[in-house]
Amino acid sequence: MKKRLLAFALAALMVLSLAACTGGGVGGEANMDPLTKDDVVTLTTLSHASWPYDENWVIWDYIEEGTGATLEVNAVPSTDYFTKWSLMYASQDALTDLVIFDYKPDSDKYVSQGACKSFEEMAPYMPNYKKFEESLNEEEYKNIVAVRKAADGQIYYSPATGRETTRSIRAWMYRKDIFDKHGLAVPTTYDEVYEVSKKLKELYPDAYPYGIRSGINTISSAGSNWKEYWGVGLYYDYNAEKWCYGAAEDTMLDVITWYKKMVDEKLCPADFMTMNSSAWQELVTTDRSFLFPDYLTRVDFFNSIARANNPEFNLTAFVPPIANPETGKAQQGKYNYESVGFTISNTGDEQRMANAAKFLDWFYTDEARDVVSWGKEGETFEIVNGEKQYIKPNENDQVNTLYGFISHGTFTRLDPKAVEASESADIAAVRDMVIEHSDPYYNPDSYLAFNAEESKVKDETHTQLQTYAQEMMTKMILGQEPLSKFDEMVQTLHDLGLDRLLEAYESAYARVK
Repeated sequence: MKKRLLAFALAALMVLSLAACTGGGVGGEANMDPLTKDDVVTLTTLSHASWPYDENWVIWDYIEEGTGATLEVNAVPSTDYFTKWSLMYASQDALTDLVIFDYKPDSDKYVSQGACKSFEEMAPYMPNYKKFEESLNEEEYKNIVAVRKAADGQIYYSPATGRETTRSIRAWMYRKDIFDKHGLAVPTTYDEVYEVSKKLKELYPDAYPYGIRSGINTISSAGSNWKEYWGVGLYYDYNAEKWCYGAAEDTMLDVITWYKKMVDEKLCPADFMTMNSSAWQELVTTDRSFLFPDYLTRVDFFNSIARANNPEFNLTAFVPPIANPETGKAQQGKYNYESVGFTISNTGDEQRMANAAKFLDWFYTDEARDVVSWGKEGETFEIVNGEKQYIKPNENDQVNTLYGFISHGTFTRLDPKAVEASESADIAAVRDMVIEHSDPYYNPDSYLAFNAEESKVKDETHTQLQTYAQEMMTKMILGQEPLSKFDEMVQTLHDLGLDRLLEAYESAYARVK
C-alpha cells in the first residue's frame, strides 16, 4: 500500500509540473486530414482475466481500417493496472495517446493532475462526438454524458452506450424447479421471503434457504425494497433530492432486525457478510440455497454448472419483493451503466493529441458502432431470417474471446442487439422484466468527481465511516451487540464527520445535476 501511495504521489508531482509546462489547449488551426497508416496511435488498455487481450483479435483490424491509423496496444492485466497506471503517469514521456479505465473515479485522479485532455479542448478534432452528443435527448444526455463530467464540469472520460440491457444487472432469483416441486408461491414481500424460507428449511434441514452473500453490497443492491434508492452507505435520494447515508437512518434498524431474525433461525448463512464466492456457489448448486438477490448473469452461471448433474435445475428471476409497503418498491438498484471509458492523454505533443482525438472520434460514427458490434458479414456475422447472427465455429464460443467484440478499448457505442445476441434463452426470457423492475436512476456515487477540498473531506471521513458502520451492522445482526445500540451508532457516525461528508457530496453533485 505504501508503494502504491508513493507512486500516486510521484505521479501527481510529475504530471502537475508537466501540465504547467505544456499548457492546457491544443494550439493553432485544427488539421482535419484523415489519419493514415503512418499515424501511430498508442493505447493502454485492461486485459480482463476472463477474456485476456489477444493481438490476433479481428476487432483490431477493423478499428485500424475504420480509423485509418496504425494502432499499438499496451495491454495490462486487470490485477496490475493500479501499479502500471501510476508508473506510466509518473512520466509524460511514458504516456500512451489513449488510456482505458474501467472505473471513472480512477481516471479522475489523473484528470485533476492535468494528465488528460478534455473533449471540449479537443472539440475541433471530434465532430462525430459532437453530433452524437447533440442526438441525445435530455434523459439520455443525463445518463450517458453528464455522468462522465469531471470536477471542472468538462468531459475527459468517453461517454459510452449500448450495454445497458446486459451489463451488471441485478435481480432477485429463485429455484423455480424446487418451488414448483413443493407447490411454493413466489414471495412478493419480505414477510413472505421469511415464511417460504421457513418452509424450505423444514424440507431441507441442512439448507440456508435465503442464500445472500457479499453482505453490504447485496443488501444495498436491494435497498429500494425498503426505501426507494436506499443503500447502506452514501446514496442520492432522487425523491427528496438530497444525499443520505443509509446506516444513519431508521431504515437501517429495520434491515438489521430482519436479517438478525433470518440468521438467528438459520434461514440465512451467518457469515453472509464475508462469505466467499466458492462457499456460496456450493450452497446454491447442492440444493442448500434457493432464493437471493444477485447479478442476473448468475442464472447462466448456475444453470450451466448444475444441469450437468441435475437437468431439472432451473434458476430464474422474479419480481423483487417489497420489505416496507409504505416506502419500498419492487425494484433492484440500477447498476447497468457503462463503466469503461477512454481518456486522451496530455502527452505534450499537439500532433499526437490531435491524432488521438481523431482516432477516438471515429468510434462515435454509426459505421463504427456497427463494425465494433458485429464486424463484417461473412466474416463474423451472417443474416439469418432477416436478423444478424454471429458466426461461431462452436456453439459455446463467446464473441469477446473469439473476435474481441465488447472488450476493453474496442468501443464507445454498441448496438444493443449485438450485446444481447450472445445471451442465453434463460436470461433473455426474464431480462425485460428485470430491467423494468430496476431503479429509474443509479447512485451517482459511482461516477461523482470531487475537487481538492471535497476530496480532502472524503479522504478524512469516508473509509472510517464505512468501516465503523459495517462493523456495527454485522455485530448487531450476529447478536454481538444489542439492537438498543443503534442510536449510539448513528450518533457516532455523525461524530466521525458524516455531516461534513454529506456536504461534500452535495457540493460535488451540484456540478453535474
